[in-house]
Amino acid sequence: MQLSKTLKYAATAGALLLSSLSFASTVNTGANDVAIHGYDPVAYFTQSKPVQGSVQFTATHEGAIYRFSTAENRDLFKSNTDKYAPQFGGYCAMGVALNKKLDVDPAAYYIEDNKLYLNLNKAVQKKWLTDVPGHLKTAYRVWDGIEELSVEETNAED
Repeated sequence: MQLSKTLKYAATAGALLLSSLSFASTVNTGANDVAIHGYDPVAYFTQSKPVQGSVQFTATHEGAIYRFSTAENRDLFKSNTDKYAPQFGGYCAMGVALNKKLDVDPAAYYIEDNKLYLNLNKAVQKKWLTDVPGHLKTAYRVWDGIEELSVEETNAED
């Protein structure tokens, strides 16, 4: 009887661990599952700049915790996550076009057709801006193939 309970607990813990590992790779999160390094995704649209969010105003989307600078921004996000959540799970858009999942610098952002795209850094963003339509076309095609892969799988040396 005791062995049976132990096995059930172990199986449940294993299933939770596996589901969190596979899910965690679809959205770029840091410590404590916080997305965009704690920056407010709505502020990119309403203030045209990156603004640090607060632990006081949060919302969860696709397993990631987003922070907001105001309750109003949190509510806007919750009412239209498709608009405000960063594309490609918050991974570097240029990296996705190159078949990789890379972290981002919240200051290296670009809004195109009311969608938020983030890049690894300003230098990568400069490359991204040389052909946004072409890079977007490639990135959206590639994303379907790498969305469920781990960072390690996409960034392994070929």
